[in-house]
This record gives sequence, C-alpha cells and structure tokens, in this order.
Amino acid sequence: MLLVIAGLFVLFLVIGMPVAFALALAAFPVFLATGTMPPTVAIQKMVTATQSFPLLAVPFFIFAGNLMNSTGITERLIKFARLLTGWLAGGLGQVSILLSLMMGGISGSAVADASMEARLLGPSMISKGGYSKAATSAVLAFGSIITATIPPSIGLILFGFINEVSIGRLFLAGIVPGVLLTATLMVTAWIVASKNGYKPDLSQPPSLSELGASFRESVWALAFPVILIVGFRFGFFTATEAGAFLVFYALFVGVFVYRELSFAKLYDAITGSVLDLGMVMLLIMMAAVLGYAVTIEQGPQQIAAFMTTLTENPYLILILVLLLLLVSGMFLEGAANILLVTPIVLPVLTQAGFDPIHMGILMVTLINIGGLTPPVGVIMFTVCGILDVKTGAYAKASSPYFIAMLAFLALLVVFPALSLFVPGKLM
Repeated sequence: MLLVIAGLFVLFLVIGMPVAFALALAAFPVFLATGTMPPTVAIQKMVTATQSFPLLAVPFFIFAGNLMNSTGITERLIKFARLLTGWLAGGLGQVSILLSLMMGGISGSAVADASMEARLLGPSMISKGGYSKAATSAVLAFGSIITATIPPSIGLILFGFINEVSIGRLFLAGIVPGVLLTATLMVTAWIVASKNGYKPDLSQPPSLSELGASFRESVWALAFPVILIVGFRFGFFTATEAGAFLVFYALFVGVFVYRELSFAKLYDAITGSVLDLGMVMLLIMMAAVLGYAVTIEQGPQQIAAFMTTLTENPYLILILVLLLLLVSGMFLEGAANILLVTPIVLPVLTQAGFDPIHMGILMVTLINIGGLTPPVGVIMFTVCGILDVKTGAYAKASSPYFIAMLAFLALLVVFPALSLFVPGKLM
C-alpha cells in the first residue's frame, strides 16, 4: 500500500495537481481499502491538525513579519547592512547575504526573503555592482537559506510541531549555524567577486559615527531575535506566546517609534498574512491525512527496516536520509516536505542515536537547499522569475555557493555541538 500511496502522489504532481490536494488524495486508498477506517476519519484528521497550541506560532510570526516589513524596518536594515559590508569585494552581494541574516529575525521565510531582496537589491547589483543576472540570482537565492535557519524560522516551527520537538530549543539551535552559514556565504561571495571583478558598493569603510547612527535607526529590528532568545532562556514565554508578543511589539514600533504604519499598510499586512497562512495551513491539514495513512501502513518502521538492511552504520544511515531530503526538496515546496517527509525519517535517525534538535536544523536547512536546485526549486524559480534568468545560467553561476553549502552541511554533521551548544547552555 505504501507503494500505491507514493505512486499516486507522484502521478498527481506530474499532472499538475496542487501539492496540498495531491497529499490528501494519495492517502484515500488506505481509508477505502480498510473497512474499519471510514473516509470521515480523514476529515477528522484535517480538523485535529489545526487544533494545536504550538501551531499558533505560525500565524503570529507570519503576521509579525509582515507588520515589520510595513514599518520601514527593511529599508533601515538595508542601509545598516550596506555600511557594514558594502565596501567589501562583491559590494551589494555581501549586503544581500548580511541582510538575510538580519531578516531571519523578521520574515522567517526563505522564499519571502529571496523575493524581497530580488526586487530591492537585484536591479542595483546588475546595474551598479557589475553582477550578471545569473550571478545576482545565485547570491540572492543562496543567501535566503540563512533566513530559514535563524529564529523565528517558519520551517523550524513546522518541524517542531509535526515531530513533537521543542520549538524553543530549535530556535536556539539555529543561531550558531545561521551565523556560520552567513560567514561561509560571505567568504564565497568575496572569492567569486575577487575572481570576476565585482565592484564594492562603497569606496571606503564607513566611519564609526555613520555606523552608530545607522545602528540606532535599526536597533528595534535587531532587537527582534534577541527578545526571542532572552524570553526562551528565562521562561517568559513559549514559542507561541513569543509570536503573540512580537505582533504587539511590531505594532508598537510601527505606530509609536517609526510612525510609518498607516491603516492602509496594516490592511496590506493582514491580507498578506491571511494569504500566506492559508497556504501553510492547507498543507498542514492535508499532510496530516497522508501522515496518518502512512502511520497506519507502518511506513516509518518499514523504511527503518529497509535502511538497516542496507547498513547499520549511523552515519551512512544519516547520509542516506539527507540524500533523500535533498532529492525530495527538488520537487516539493519546503513546508510540504517538512510535513510529509521528516515525520517518516526522523524516527529512523533517532533510533540510530542522533539528537532530534540537531537533526531538525540539518533537515530543515537541507530541505530549503532543495528549493535552490532544478527541476522544481521554489526559491530558484522565484528569483529567476523576478530577474528574468534562465535556469541553466543560474545553475552555472550558483556552483561555488552550492559547494560552500555542502561544506557547511558537512560541518554540521561532523560537529553536532554547532547546533546543540546554545540550547544546551541556555535551556
């Protein structure tokens, strides 16, 4: 029956059916084939999937991110990132990578970050920085993965919810990898820029007074992730309560600090959040149906047994799972991949002796890397569509960043403390 489910799911994707409906319809043979399991159970599973307190973190963080983007925060962060890195080789490419680190504490979505930066920084990188369209799309796409690692990553929230792993610990575990990934991509961008002669955006480093003034303008945004860390460390709030707090924080900043949040911008933030949430929640509901069907058919146990017949070496099992996630990430959108695949493979990895927090950071990062690659990489198509770049040219320009990303993942695998040190110390 598992092969039937997998075959139907692939068939529905090939014929162009939306992923959410493909998830649910692929599971229905299980309910129809078992006389004791009426199809109404599928409806119950859809409803049950939405009745979760930790899941409330998703709409809160989505709304808070849209509010922050409506208050002038993004423009101030771009100015600050430009002063910090615009004088380096690569100029605006370096700015985009650092901006992704800062935006990680605001948007929580790699696709949203890539789309925003492609529109704001892409034209300037091409016209002023000397970047080709393909090189611009490569830097912006790979930099957006930082946003998916730094809290409050929507991917980490979904991973924690579907796998019953502490979302607060996942947030803390993403800090060091996020900073390390930023450094890795900035070094790569510097090497590529030096080789190709990409110009700095600033002729010289800024003065301390310029940096200080820009920092003061941006401090409300930069304090965003710090509040999360402090709140988790001292038990002021859970991840869900943190999302609610940050909504009020964003409203306060927009109305009383920057005074740029008008009723029109508030309406746009609400409607944008509803659209984003509708997509995510539909995926969650439909994935719950398929997940239940796979559980009935003992999918995780069968996959675990199959992998142990191939090898009993924990690291070889990990490599097999990571390859599976990389390939599935090429075909499935990140949220669907997290909801569909990780509940099946995480028990295999924990049984092999790996920490679920460490695996959460690895898997969410790797799933988003799948969004950077053909044939169906969502992040890749978002950036290439905005900048009018052909997939082949993008793939060629992105090869140095892909190699750097693989080196980064190897470090995470070999040194679990990179993920586990902060949550181990603070919680």
